[in-house]
Amino acid sequence: MSQPSKKRITIKDIAEMAKTSKTTVSFYLNGKTERMSEDTQKRIKRVIEKTGYAPNPLARGMNSKASQLIGVVIGDITNTFSNRIVKGIGSVADERDYRLLVCSSNYDAESERAYIDRLLSIGVDGFIVQPTSQFKEIAGSIEAAGKKLVFFDSKFYDFASSWVKTDNYEASYRTVKACIERGYRRFLLIAAPPQLLSSRIERFSGFVDALEQEGTGFTQFEIGSSSVDVEALRSFLRTNIDGETPTLVFAPNCWALPDIYVAMREFYALMPQKVGLVGFDNFEWATLASPSVTCIEQPAFEEGREAARILLDLMDSDERGAVHQELGCEVQWRASTM
Repeated sequence: MSQPSKKRITIKDIAEMAKTSKTTVSFYLNGKTERMSEDTQKRIKRVIEKTGYAPNPLARGMNSKASQLIGVVIGDITNTFSNRIVKGIGSVADERDYRLLVCSSNYDAESERAYIDRLLSIGVDGFIVQPTSQFKEIAGSIEAAGKKLVFFDSKFYDFASSWVKTDNYEASYRTVKACIERGYRRFLLIAAPPQLLSSRIERFSGFVDALEQEGTGFTQFEIGSSSVDVEALRSFLRTNIDGETPTLVFAPNCWALPDIYVAMREFYALMPQKVGLVGFDNFEWATLASPSVTCIEQPAFEEGREAARILLDLMDSDERGAVHQELGCEVQWRASTM
């Protein structure tokens, strides 16, 4: 037989036990005790300690100006980049006594809209969003509600919105140029369709521009937006790697790098002189792999911190305009490249 659920203590219960009003208890919980007698404060404190009462942050948010909640909407919460972003956001939020409500849209515009609507109904104080390409209309709802919004890893890099990003284009361009200088002559791109995220567009553009400047082309294998057909990829690699021409594989989607690495197993012995591999992020896994993998690493934790700092500063000052910040990526050269 299931046990009956324990009744949640409410402000009304606290008020009755402390022989005061719900309004007085609410004032006490929100630190508004200037006009409250010492005796009343002590009675409320004793009841709270005795019952172990903890205020419901959502209920408090609906009855006060601020809920102390930040809504975070991420395209895919399962990858390492997103985890580090959330940790960075959380580190600043904790310092300023905010809590996070984190949602994963899976890059689906309908899911994204549903999450934003739900977060608005809860009463979050502001938003940090990794948007889909269809976010513009949803952003209007956030603005109409009077909430502040900061983008990260976003295509909305205009002067009217606030955002923080990394130098995806420049990092890809510099890295590919360096690989050309190191002796690679054939180039393979293994990537998801770039149109969903500006970060993908920027990485693709940096890769292409570096090769075009050298008068060099490339061959592309398109993977799904969230999965890799490893067998099909193996067939592509066998067709395009001859074992003689130094060939670089560029894999700009961090979530796909482990599967791409597995598909390249039969070419490990040719690394790095005849076959090279460059990916993005996955820094812990890439270091432990054998051969280890060269990666362009985004400062994801710092990006999350900056997004949270920008949002909270915007919320503290209605006079402040849009804020823009770009952070630099670094290449960690490892055994998979010359």
